[in-house]
Amino acid sequence: MSGRPINELNTGLVTFRDELLADSLALKRVELGIVTFARCMWNNPLPSAANFFPPILFAQGDTPMGAAITKALDMVEERKREYRANGISYYRPWIFLITDGAPTDEWQAAANKVFQGEEDKKFAFFTIGVQGADMKTLAQISVRQPLSLQGLQFRELFSWLSSSLRSVSRSTPGTEVVLEAPKGWTSV
Repeated sequence: MSGRPINELNTGLVTFRDELLADSLALKRVELGIVTFARCMWNNPLPSAANFFPPILFAQGDTPMGAAITKALDMVEERKREYRANGISYYRPWIFLITDGAPTDEWQAAANKVFQGEEDKKFAFFTIGVQGADMKTLAQISVRQPLSLQGLQFRELFSWLSSSLRSVSRSTPGTEVVLEAPKGWTSV
């Protein structure tokens, strides 16, 4: 992803943070991390929304998707361990994979971990394909059908995501929250 698409993604991340900043409860309860395909950007522990500053993302060529998925799963599991060790209840983590390409590494083992983790209710994993994404492969990575971003509607995507996270942050950990259906930014 380069040029206008990556610029729109970066703008969408800023929108995401700004919308979360407007909700005092979400600021305390939402933690964010980004794993890129080229290198890992990760603060340990994951920063709260109040301390999350979106990095400027840029294209670097390869798409080692399997490695990035594994890193994200490890980050989430480590954070959950920290919560459990301190007797803190937590919400089921969400992991979003956003790509405009196809994996350039072995991704099948990571996909198996995603399916197992979903079955064990360890996290919710979502895949979003941007123009040019290999949607057939994305369909093999998650239990959910991949969503296709319409055009470059990143701001709308992140606006929906921040609204959804705000709703979840108002709930009790462990309860199911009915979310607004994605609209205006995706097609299935």
